[in-house]
Amino acid sequence: MRASMLGKMPRGSNYAIVRYASSLWHKDQFYASFLVIFVAFVLCLFVSVAARAAPSHGVAMHGDPKYSQDFNALDYINIDAPKGGRIAFGLQGSFDSLNPFLLKGVSPRGLWDVSLGLNVYEPLMMRAGDEPFSLYGLIAEWVDLPQDRASITFKIRPEARFSDGHPISVEDVLFTVDLLKEHGRPSYQSRIKRIARIEQPEEGQVRFVFENGDDRELPLLIGMLPVLPKHAIDPQKFAKSGLYQFIGSGPYLIDKVDAGSKLILKRDPDYWGRDLPIKRGMDNFDQIRIEYFRDNTALFEAFKKGEFDMQPESDPARWANQYDFTAAKEGKVLQKTFLSQLPKGMSAFVFNTRRPVFAKREVRRALAMLFDFEWVNKNLYHSLFKRSGSYFQNSSLSSLGLKANSLELKLLEPYLDVIDADILEGRYLPVSAKNGRDMRRVMAQAIKILGKAGYQLDNGIMKEASTGKALQFEFLATSKEQERLALVYSRILERIGIVMSIRTVDSAQYWERRKTMDFDMMKMSWSASLSPGNEQISRWHSSQRNKDGWFNQAGANDPALDAMIAALLAARSQEDFTAAVRAFDRVLINGYYVVPLFHKSDQWLGIWSHIGMPKGQPLSGYHPSTWWDKRIR
Repeated sequence: MRASMLGKMPRGSNYAIVRYASSLWHKDQFYASFLVIFVAFVLCLFVSVAARAAPSHGVAMHGDPKYSQDFNALDYINIDAPKGGRIAFGLQGSFDSLNPFLLKGVSPRGLWDVSLGLNVYEPLMMRAGDEPFSLYGLIAEWVDLPQDRASITFKIRPEARFSDGHPISVEDVLFTVDLLKEHGRPSYQSRIKRIARIEQPEEGQVRFVFENGDDRELPLLIGMLPVLPKHAIDPQKFAKSGLYQFIGSGPYLIDKVDAGSKLILKRDPDYWGRDLPIKRGMDNFDQIRIEYFRDNTALFEAFKKGEFDMQPESDPARWANQYDFTAAKEGKVLQKTFLSQLPKGMSAFVFNTRRPVFAKREVRRALAMLFDFEWVNKNLYHSLFKRSGSYFQNSSLSSLGLKANSLELKLLEPYLDVIDADILEGRYLPVSAKNGRDMRRVMAQAIKILGKAGYQLDNGIMKEASTGKALQFEFLATSKEQERLALVYSRILERIGIVMSIRTVDSAQYWERRKTMDFDMMKMSWSASLSPGNEQISRWHSSQRNKDGWFNQAGANDPALDAMIAALLAARSQEDFTAAVRAFDRVLINGYYVVPLFHKSDQWLGIWSHIGMPKGQPLSGYHPSTWWDKRIR
């Protein structure tokens, strides 16, 4: 019996232990066999337990969370920030819904978003802003994430409450999952459909089990789902969007709504989570007012008058020349610059490749060459911008200037014959013309590329040789800045016989056409983080090409992109993850889905001086949820 069992044991330290134990009683076969069985059982139990992570206060995408079990507060907040006062935000556009979880309608910011705060609704776990991707318990008291990441278990805090005092329960979590699965945004539905089953191991616990652990990010995304009140939501009214109000568990309550123009939130004095380490020093204002303006000019004029407190600035001309109004001269309005440590992402004119005119990669490549960045930057933006080329610009995840390493080449091996050599070798940069002579050279090169794609100049008009159809399309704009950039671009196109008409529409029409992919070309921006993951599916995966939504505007349909997304989601080490994202970046660049524009190195913010800010900051730059009103003493 002993020999039979030992023959099945692995030849490692466990094997040595068992052999040693066996040798102690080699004269007594019964006791020796019993000891062998007992030791093997203990070892197997140890291995089984070790395969699972012990319940923890937090989890990280790669490695361990920065903050320990007994942390007191996040490093970038002011734990002594006074409570009280008010802050006002100004935004351009409008809103027609109070439901941020649906694709239907446009909801105001400030209810459930990263920029203005998770003010009304809350997730199971909350992200720390000074780490690439780590989550700490909020509604969840602890989390259990096995090493294989094939499941994740949450324990609901007994003290967690909705704003009406009703305890948060596992039933609310299950209700929310069903609600979002049926009616939620595509990003929520995409997460939920990959849940194989949901279990309740013990009282107050909920476990999500997946088909496998291939998507290493999925358990963390489940932790970021909101938890909504089963007892206070009518699913039919929820699904219709509109101005239907429902409560959450967050630090603020909806106080007043002026449809389309204003939203006022008031701080909940009985907020259940105010003393949690992850929330200390945050949510300091008694009132948050969010007001909408019809255009950017009206927005800035209102800021100058003090109608709201902060103005994120994207216009270099205004930043350089227009902060000379009275309040700024008197020191009541300050110009602050913040350094974001996140990738710069991509700002660009996007081609809708569903349209026949943009179906050919070489056509897109030629058109992408013809944006005169140097002229635009000098004449419109005081040379304060830098040209964008990567979807993860200014970070270790960018492929620009780097030759593909062995890990990347292994991932890209099935697709190497369709990826340009300069992109693989790190020589690619967006085409730039320093002067008029350079631009004429670029135009000649674009005409040559278009010729290979089946186009030719005919009496000054670029036409498809086989059909005689002119190369023309429409640019959809919703602001004067977008219209101005489009006009500069159209003048270059016109010089080689390409007609780009410009249609400027109001905000409501613009967002509706964007959601339904009803456009030829428009301006888009894709944000980036140090932990890109499942959001790339909605932006670039082939499965999203023919779905209405907000993200895959390009209509990408490329197996190479699909494979690189799968690789970055499955990466277990930081080295593998970085290689997968760089390979993904190369494939995106190679597809020529956009005309790259430009980015700022820093964040610019106009801010009224009565708003207090902590000395530290998260990786993303400034964070309004950590601010306070200095007028409160």
